[in-house]
Amino acid sequence: MESLLEIMGNNPALPGPTVPVLMPVALGQTYDYLVPPGFEIAPGDFVLVPFGPQSRIGIVWDTPQGEQKPLDPKKLKALTTRIDVPPLPIMSLRFAEWVAKYTLAPLGMVARMMMSADSAFDPPKPRFGVRLVDDAPPPSKMTPARTRALQFAADGQIRSKSELAQLAACSTGVIDGLVLAGSLVDVAIPERQFPRPNPTHAQTEFTDDQAHAVSGLISAVDADNFSVTLLDGVTGSGKTEVYFEAVARTLAAGHQALIMLPEIALTSQFLDRFERRFGAKPVEWHSALAAAERGRIWKGVATGDVRCIVGARSALFLPYPQLGLIIVDEEHDQGYKQDDRVHYQGRDMCVVRGNLGKFPVVLASATPSIESHVNALHGRYRHLVLPGRFTGVDMPDVAAIDMKREGPEPGKWLAPRLVSAMTDAYAKGQQSLLFLNRRGYAPLTLCRSCGHRIECPQCTAWLVEHRFKKRLDCHHCGFSLSLPEKCPNCAAPGSLVACGPGIERVAEEVAERFPYARVALLSSDLIPSLIDMRAMIHRIEARDVDIIIGTQIVAKGHNFPDLALVGVVDGDLGLAHGADPRAGERTFQLLHQVTGRAGRAHTVGRGFVQTHLPDHPVMAAIVAGDRQAFLNYEIKTRQKGLLPPYGRLAAVIVSARDKELAERTARDIARRAPPSEKITVLGPAEAPIAIVRGRYRWRLLVRAPRDQDLQSYLRAWESDIPKLKGDIRVTLDIDPYNFF
Repeated sequence: MESLLEIMGNNPALPGPTVPVLMPVALGQTYDYLVPPGFEIAPGDFVLVPFGPQSRIGIVWDTPQGEQKPLDPKKLKALTTRIDVPPLPIMSLRFAEWVAKYTLAPLGMVARMMMSADSAFDPPKPRFGVRLVDDAPPPSKMTPARTRALQFAADGQIRSKSELAQLAACSTGVIDGLVLAGSLVDVAIPERQFPRPNPTHAQTEFTDDQAHAVSGLISAVDADNFSVTLLDGVTGSGKTEVYFEAVARTLAAGHQALIMLPEIALTSQFLDRFERRFGAKPVEWHSALAAAERGRIWKGVATGDVRCIVGARSALFLPYPQLGLIIVDEEHDQGYKQDDRVHYQGRDMCVVRGNLGKFPVVLASATPSIESHVNALHGRYRHLVLPGRFTGVDMPDVAAIDMKREGPEPGKWLAPRLVSAMTDAYAKGQQSLLFLNRRGYAPLTLCRSCGHRIECPQCTAWLVEHRFKKRLDCHHCGFSLSLPEKCPNCAAPGSLVACGPGIERVAEEVAERFPYARVALLSSDLIPSLIDMRAMIHRIEARDVDIIIGTQIVAKGHNFPDLALVGVVDGDLGLAHGADPRAGERTFQLLHQVTGRAGRAHTVGRGFVQTHLPDHPVMAAIVAGDRQAFLNYEIKTRQKGLLPPYGRLAAVIVSARDKELAERTARDIARRAPPSEKITVLGPAEAPIAIVRGRYRWRLLVRAPRDQDLQSYLRAWESDIPKLKGDIRVTLDIDPYNFF
């Protein structure tokens, strides 16, 4: 790390040395601050500085960033203090600069993502608890509650008063009484230590294909240099156990490891598998953590006490001083794309971080993204393939149910052939899963008297009925209202009818057909907490559930050994998004992943996909189990349309509360696009969802060949746009995944 003198400006005209400080706000430049005498400051340090009328925490940078105006000595302000937390590693500064330059986001907003645990910057608060006083006589007055508390305290452990009271099923007043009686004593609770995974804790037996993949990953770690490996294995092939060996090698070499998962809240099975291999659970990082725990983990990563993190995409921006490996599991998943504030693709930024840090990155999936597949095809990524399941059980037989020919009876949503297969599985004591990527009871509610459709007052979207909660919700802005008893348009009582199915409506039909079956619904809006979700997963694993009904969260990495049958209620749902160039890819990945949940352990599974488009290339590839046919089709389509990875895209979204203002601004911005023979600007056009949260939205799409410097083009375009005033917002999304 550079010293204070190496980063200070020593201009004789100034009253003292200065350092550049970056503020975690929507600005791309550093500001110079005077360093008071006696201050020890280094790059990456967090400092408290006056910023406008406030005091804010900033980061000492090692070089000035952004446009630097001549310094006025009279306006210079001094640092207030250095915050006593570990500094950002220099590599984090370089990574922040790279992300900001690529995404065209303000550097301050990228740095803000690296300060994602506010409590880490608060003064440490000592925690106090109680423990048993050695050889202390029992209090003169004993009660059953006091007896229970002393029995639990007899092990000598230090516990908080609330924890001991909970164990003893008594109030904290009982614990206070024992302190006053001298049986317990108040003591400081020592800081909890992070678990240390042991690379040699357990050995795993591998098949020949797995052993070959393990060897490839270990060689990548041993090379101690940047590389990207695509670990491409069918569902149930043991990819996790294979890449655990790369993690073990990394930990043994003294480096930190990061494992990225798209649904960290659903990883109870993963944590158990990790603990069996390494003798300790990894440290989790996700939005459900309490604020104090996030701060503790942030500091633990920065000091190197945390050796392995399992986290959602934001875990990439933690302050790793010794990062030596990144695993991106389910690398194809759209959950790695962030669509607010700083728009970035987490998978791609992991590759960038590996390149900057000169260490290996592993991308794992049963259905790799087209981008990763093409990179492997052209030799930019190493390609390791696991072609079979580690149990030796074949992949499930998948059949299409043509809803035009053999659809369900009126008022029902499950075709007779699917119901028959579920009946057979239930009779054999096997589990079935019904998949429908639509939350709630019904996507549309209308009046049978006047035809009125209930829509969101803030968005161009129908309100979704959630019958269990007796509410109508907008899944775009969060607007909600109680389910009305009469039509809000014509006031006809009892005239409102639900149109189309959500998973709650499918559950209603299942309850009618299988009245004695134990049913579980897996949907983010029905299970309120992480603990509840994991408890539900454990119930399914323990065979306390016969029929599972779920949205896309059931397709992500779960291993249900007794699941024999998967039914996709609406296989065409993802193909309906004509504006999305990745619709076919997403549909194939989702259907392949969810049908692949069947028959992983004991028997060959079966899958049924209900579709009105049985001849569509995606459906044909799913039924035939021919991934290569789909890849060939999709790659040709991308090449022809100059779409990623054969071309580059950027989206410009203009929004305002006034419709005419939004359109006028979008058209003016489009007219200012620099002329180019190779870069094309499409639009503006009204967004498919034209209004979100009361804001009218217009979109432009910029398309360029792969070898073009799209960012330079966009910067030149931006420089010619006058400063926008009033309510107008312009959002720039490099490599967009959301086309709504």
